[in-house]
Amino acid sequence: MNAFESLPSMEAQLRAAPPHALVVTARRLLAERAGAQDVTLLLADYGLAVLQPVSHLPHTEEPVSAHEGPAGSAFTRQSPVVEDLSDPAGHLVHLPITVRGDRLGVLSVRLPAGTAAPETVLHLGDFATALGHEVTTAGRDTDLYLQARRTRRLTLAAEMQWQLLPGRGCAREEYALGAHLEPAYSIGGDNFDWSTSADHLVLSVTDGMGEGINAALLTSLTVGALRNARRAGIGLADQACLADQAVFAQYGGKVYASTLLLEFHLATGLVRAVDAGSPQLFRQRGERIERVELDAQLPLGMFEETLYDEQTFHVEPGDRLIVVSSGVHGSRSATGDLFGERALRGILGATRSTPAYETARAVVSGLMDHHGSRQLPADAAVICLDWHGRTA
Repeated sequence: MNAFESLPSMEAQLRAAPPHALVVTARRLLAERAGAQDVTLLLADYGLAVLQPVSHLPHTEEPVSAHEGPAGSAFTRQSPVVEDLSDPAGHLVHLPITVRGDRLGVLSVRLPAGTAAPETVLHLGDFATALGHEVTTAGRDTDLYLQARRTRRLTLAAEMQWQLLPGRGCAREEYALGAHLEPAYSIGGDNFDWSTSADHLVLSVTDGMGEGINAALLTSLTVGALRNARRAGIGLADQACLADQAVFAQYGGKVYASTLLLEFHLATGLVRAVDAGSPQLFRQRGERIERVELDAQLPLGMFEETLYDEQTFHVEPGDRLIVVSSGVHGSRSATGDLFGERALRGILGATRSTPAYETARAVVSGLMDHHGSRQLPADAAVICLDWHGRTA
């Protein structure tokens, strides 16, 4: 009998485990069912630079690269990597942990020699996915996994912003999207948000005016108002109107939030858009890259009771859309050179064949190279969406 024929029972035991004990439970289950000699859960840090082993916090074991080596390859390629060991003989299987398109990290499982058959690796992948769902759920009740993602302390503003985000990726039959946010540990006013239903995907990128805690408070109010309006079931333009009123009521026009709102009809590819500020939208169709020109309307909260209009355009299967905040398209290097559209087009052209999540990261990496530093002077938010369309 295959040890993994009882996988539903293993998932049930993961669900029954205390939130802080998921790694211990996974280690016990895989030792019993697959003869695993060691099990390590590695979570991607906020900057997607390293994978951090979850151990006895606040101390973690040494992190490994999220882009190099066997574990990094599994995370980047989103497929299992089997590493053959010689002393002692065995296999180290690295399995990506992804929940509905959101990459969380890697599960590394050490197996005895000769036991890493393809079927076993496949079942271990299913187990890793189940563990990922439980880690996501456990985040409601314990700080353990959030702490494990940190290579250093977050600023208070960054803490607020990361708690506000839906994740860093989402995937369905119709689309796959990846998002990246920097500077990860001191982010202030930039935010991205999305929500999907049976027939629609609503996507937004928001840039709250100012810096630090003040920008984070402004963005939190803006995103909360947009979500409140969206969940009331009203149209995209009215969502912008209600959020505009909420921000103006609080700040009286002294500060405001630039926002781009997009609503995709999943069956037809029709996109409704409200451009309320500075985020820019680009479309990559085949080898052609073009900016999607939208009517620039007032940022949210600048004036009282501003009215907003929707525009429409279509996406086709194979299209890639990229949304960048002003911290990307308006950024200048130390010598005053604008990062701008030309540099962005170069990166997008070079990453056409890479997944959406890697393209979003590549844009921010290119921005860092432009500045000559890992520490960006302004917040930078990037969303990349690959549109597949709905099959008949």
